[in-house]
Amino acid sequence: MSGNGNHGASQGELGLSGGKLLHHPFRLHVNDCVRIEGKLGRVIRVTECAAVVLVNQPHREFMTRFDKRVQFQPAPKIVRIAANAEVEILNRRLPPHRKRTPPIT
Repeated sequence: MSGNGNHGASQGELGLSGGKLLHHPFRLHVNDCVRIEGKLGRVIRVTECAAVVLVNQPHREFMTRFDKRVQFQPAPKIVRIAANAEVEILNRRLPPHRKRTPPIT
């Protein structure tokens, strides 16, 4: 045993496989379309503990003092939720699968 705190080669790296993080199918991914509180949103960033989601806001409509109807679309609201939150994923965009080529013998 070395003095740097390692407990031998039997202890594997957590969550790493060939230098890449393991795939978590129930975790939010970037570009997932989700429904939060009845509103649509798109995941723009995911870290180990949180996800940032842009949630669409409904357009606003009002009448001016001169009886003219005005409506505008406010900017999306930024919401931070847990990365493994139980939200409805409406559309998951996965990369296309590549066909495996047989090994040349």
